[in-house]
Amino acid sequence: MLTGCAPPAEDSHRITYWASNQGKSSEQDLRILGEELAKFTERTGIEVDVEVIGWSDLLNRILGAATSGVAPDVVNLGNTWAASLQATGAFVPFDDRLLERFGGRDRFLDSSMSSTGMPGQPPSSLPLYGLSYGLFYDKARFAEAGIDPPRDWQEFLAAAKRLTDPARDRWGLTIAGASYTENAHFAFMFGRQQGTHLIDEHGNATFTSPEAVAAVQQYIDLMGAEGVVSPDDAEEGSSSGAASDFTNGKAAMLIAQNSVIPTLQENGMPDDAYGVVPLPVPDPLPPGGRAVRSHVAGSNVAVFADSPRREQALELVEFLTSAEEQAILNDKYGTLPVVEDAYDHPAFQTPKNQVFREVLATGSETVPMIPNEAHFETTVGAAMRDLFAEVATGRRVGAAEVREALSDAEQKMRGSGG
Repeated sequence: MLTGCAPPAEDSHRITYWASNQGKSSEQDLRILGEELAKFTERTGIEVDVEVIGWSDLLNRILGAATSGVAPDVVNLGNTWAASLQATGAFVPFDDRLLERFGGRDRFLDSSMSSTGMPGQPPSSLPLYGLSYGLFYDKARFAEAGIDPPRDWQEFLAAAKRLTDPARDRWGLTIAGASYTENAHFAFMFGRQQGTHLIDEHGNATFTSPEAVAAVQQYIDLMGAEGVVSPDDAEEGSSSGAASDFTNGKAAMLIAQNSVIPTLQENGMPDDAYGVVPLPVPDPLPPGGRAVRSHVAGSNVAVFADSPRREQALELVEFLTSAEEQAILNDKYGTLPVVEDAYDHPAFQTPKNQVFREVLATGSETVPMIPNEAHFETTVGAAMRDLFAEVATGRRVGAAEVREALSDAEQKMRGSGG
């Protein structure tokens, strides 16, 4: 049942759950979740009304629920928003005593737990689905060109150029240039490689530093100066959409999170037709740069503090984070378990999942867990989206144009108190 409203307070056997869109479509999510939540209802007698919400709407929906008082009982959230949403005070804090109910802090992956709220405070959410970035490459295209998977950024660019043929509408890489969240993720990752966070230790925007400008330009140049990305990608709003260009042969490479794997399968691309390697980084790195190949990505789950069905809501969180369900759900979604005791499942022993697991554990950094992080994503991500749109029209976008766009984003960030 789809619903955006909480059930009557007296109905203690029915709760509402806003689930993030993890699969190819909300219909697929409802099928996957429906099967698993039926088990939960059978075991507990608690029925769950699920609404699947797309990523482009989820943050605003949660913020609206936090301020209006009309909220679900349980909600999924992007883990990069954890501190921003914690600042609203709308969610149940998982202090050490409550965490024991879920097996304790040490049961969860350290990297995933680092993205559950502000440092020094009890987390206001728990990890649910683990994600990291990797470089997907078409084995046949690489074999035809006689090249190996790239080990650093220079080899990546060389491969992308060799595999690009605009006259045949064939490109080295496909991206989701219209996705503000994807854009912001790359700004963070490339920023860390350049030696900056784009946000200082006080939460202030530093979007116009030379390192920040270089990081954003590095991504924009893939469509612009380097010319290895189709101008059409300026209108692509999701990694799942970009994946279609990868599976149909239009693009030879795709930088995406592991959750895209089910989409590749559904699009008819055999598992042995593509490989995955960690995201290449510059070699040598710029001064102060770090070999960050992903942010600590994934989705968390939280309980609204005002829910009159808090105990039932916590039971659902307990179910979703159990070893059994972590293995089942993450296998179906192509994501990674966030609890150590789920990794015995064979699905997470494959070479591809080992790459993503290693990147998540050792090659990822947590975005700044500060209250205005979500506004960083919307301002910088939107600025990059607009820059891609400019490139797609044939306009040259260099450092000056990138700096101007980031200056506007910085002013918007500061205007919001960041």
